[in-house]
Amino acid sequence: MSALSFLRLNPDWNAEPNDPDPKAAMADTTLRVAFYLNHFAYEAAEGEMGILSFPRCSRWRWDSTNDHGWYSGEGRFANEAPAWGEFYEVVGNNGASDNVDWEVLAPDDDGARHFLFYFRDEAIECVAADWSIARLSASSTSAAIGVSVARS
Repeated sequence: MSALSFLRLNPDWNAEPNDPDPKAAMADTTLRVAFYLNHFAYEAAEGEMGILSFPRCSRWRWDSTNDHGWYSGEGRFANEAPAWGEFYEVVGNNGASDNVDWEVLAPDDDGARHFLFYFRDEAIECVAADWSIARLSASSTSAAIGVSVARS
């Protein structure tokens, strides 16, 4: 297997640093994650949401590691990921099959990709075919896009 590396996928946007309030839901085989965008450092309106979609998601999980824990070396990629609070594709020997608490939905597709997003107080990982981001204005609600299921 190749060496572990992290490809940052969010150079011009990010989650709100203080209270991103991430929520996740499955729609058929697509995992969708909604969260507030960072309007302090990026071009986003206050209250604007980002909705990440991961089609053909085969597994996903919440990780309760927060920023304090990550900087203390706790959590799955604490000593390997370049920075806290970013969205990455994990490439190489990524440990996707490690004995962790995955919500397994289907066998991984050939060519499936491993994604990792560090929010303020937690992280989300998933294995899926691809990803995309959409924006939802502050006047809309998370229920309008079907991402109203709170994490457990």
